Amino acid sequence: MAHPSDARGGGAPPLPAAPLLPPAAPVLDNAVWAALDGPHAHLAERFGRAARYQADLYAFAALADPADPAAWADLGTLLGAGAEVRVKPAGRVPRGWTVLGDGEGVQLVDTALRAEPAPEAVRLGPDDVPEILGLVARTRPGPFLRRTVEMGTYLGIRHHGRLVAMAGERLRPPGWTEISAVCTDPAYRGRGLATRLVRAVAAGIRDRGDTPFLHAAADNTAAIRLYESLGFTLRRRNRIVRLRTPGTSGAGRALSVLTRSARRSPNRPAAPDGGR
Repeated sequence: MAHPSDARGGGAPPLPAAPLLPPAAPVLDNAVWAALDGPHAHLAERFGRAARYQADLYAFAALADPADPAAWADLGTLLGAGAEVRVKPAGRVPRGWTVLGDGEGVQLVDTALRAEPAPEAVRLGPDDVPEILGLVARTRPGPFLRRTVEMGTYLGIRHHGRLVAMAGERLRPPGWTEISAVCTDPAYRGRGLATRLVRAVAAGIRDRGDTPFLHAAADNTAAIRLYESLGFTLRRRNRIVRLRTPGTSGAGRALSVLTRSARRSPNRPAAPDGGR
C-alpha cells in the first residue's frame, strides 16, 4: 500500500465510517486482477481464472471473481501446495485455505489532484535497486521487491547524491495507474518531498491518459488525510489476506511456467500491451 512514511498514523484510531464514492469505476473493485488480465499481462503467471505477479515483482495474486470456488481452485493449482500468497480483495476464504493474517485497506482516487512535474526528480531503474531497497528498509512504505521497479515509472529525489525520497507506479488496471512506494528518509521529512513526487508521478500518469489512484492502510489516518488534502477521494475499503494454499500436489509452479510459455506462443492471442 502507498503511504508517505513521514505521515504515518501509527496508533491513530481507525478511519471513521463515512459514505464512500459510488462505484463509478468497477474495474477498480478488483484492481489486481484487472491489471494482471490487462496492461500487466506480461508480468503475470496465470492458470484459468487465477493469476499472480511474478514472485520477485509483487507478492499479490488475484481471482477473476473472489466469490467463485472454481477461481480459488485455479489459484491453488497455480501456486501449488503450502504456498503463501496475499490476495485482495478476498471476501470469504474457502475451506482448506489457512489464513495467516488479514487487514483492511482503503482505496482513494484522484478527483482534484494538482499534477505537475518535479524538476529535481530523477527516474529510477534497475541500477538503483540496492539504494531503493535501503530506503524502503528505513521507511517501510509497503511491499517492494527486487523487480518492483519494473512495474512502472519510479521517481526519486537525491540530496548530495543520496536517495532520500521516492514514489512510483504499481498496479495498472485499464485506464488507471496506482501511485505507490511513497516514502521519505526520516532525516528529510517535513520538506514536502513526498507531495512533490506524488504530483510528479501523477503528471506522467495523466500524460498517457490514465487516472491516478492509490491504496493505504485503513488505520493510517495521517496518510489518508494527506492524500485527501492533495485531491484524492476515498472510494472503497478492501479486505487483504495472507494465505497458505491447501492440497498435496507440488505441480503449481510447473503449471505456472507452462502457462507463461503458452502466453508467449505465436499461436496464442497477443496479451494487451502496456505496463505497470
